[in-house]
Amino acid sequence: MLWGLDLGGTKIEGVVLAGTNHPEVVSRIRLPTESKKGYDHVINQIGRLIDQLKKETGGIPAHIGMGTPGAIDPPTGLLKNSNSTVLNGKPFHRDLEDRLGYKFVLANDANCFAIAETRMGVVPDHIQNPKLCFGVIMGTGVGGGLVINGQVHDGLQGIGGEWGHSFLDESGGACYCGQVGCVETVISGPALQRFYARESGEERLLKDIIQRHRQGSDSYASKTMERLIHFFGKGIANLINILDPDAIIIGGGVGNIDELYTEGVEKIKSFVFNPRLDTKILKPKLGDSAGVFGAAFLTP
Repeated sequence: MLWGLDLGGTKIEGVVLAGTNHPEVVSRIRLPTESKKGYDHVINQIGRLIDQLKKETGGIPAHIGMGTPGAIDPPTGLLKNSNSTVLNGKPFHRDLEDRLGYKFVLANDANCFAIAETRMGVVPDHIQNPKLCFGVIMGTGVGGGLVINGQVHDGLQGIGGEWGHSFLDESGGACYCGQVGCVETVISGPALQRFYARESGEERLLKDIIQRHRQGSDSYASKTMERLIHFFGKGIANLINILDPDAIIIGGGVGNIDELYTEGVEKIKSFVFNPRLDTKILKPKLGDSAGVFGAAFLTP
């Protein structure tokens, strides 16, 4: 069996698959990350999730693949660039193995998402033998994963595909990474909720903002959605202008918004440096938790 975990800003998801050639789900469980309770608590939550998976499957993992927020810095072995900031600067890989007693194979969560959708998800339904695919995660944070000729491209510094921390617009304000106006500060779920609150003086969940926009009952909700569509188009067009990928797969909670695939695609066309848009903009076939399947396929 293949074991995979996806560590997110708000949840940890675990899956056990029957095998490489038969990736049927044997067990799938989610727990809250609760990162505000600290680094040690996050590791304990991971241990709890593994124990629950063991109980459901009756198995013991030889290796566990894990998609992580941020990336392991190759020279130091320390985690960096995570929006779950309690993990930054920590020897996360070593601590997992020492404290929990299992062998782990780690990769950036967006890379796991990208490889899963490229190999066994939506991409094969549209493109045979793609040369370059980009997986976008738009949720609590914004990230990206780059797959070239079927393999994840981490890059020299382990930051390949980190689209969420390229500049988009100063109005996003300060980012936890130390810069201003990153993609993540403009079109992540929390960023959209903050924008709505600033404009309306009221706090609402993103799902309620979207519903109110579709009902035509809230001008502030519509303004929030219009902002999302505009900057989604601009940000994705920047990606296409630089990488010219075969496909871009949009994952994460924000990626579930249907308007991205209609109005958003039209907005991309208006910004891309080409008379037409040939890059396919795809919804993930494996759902907004595709990263956990990619993580499972990291294991030997």
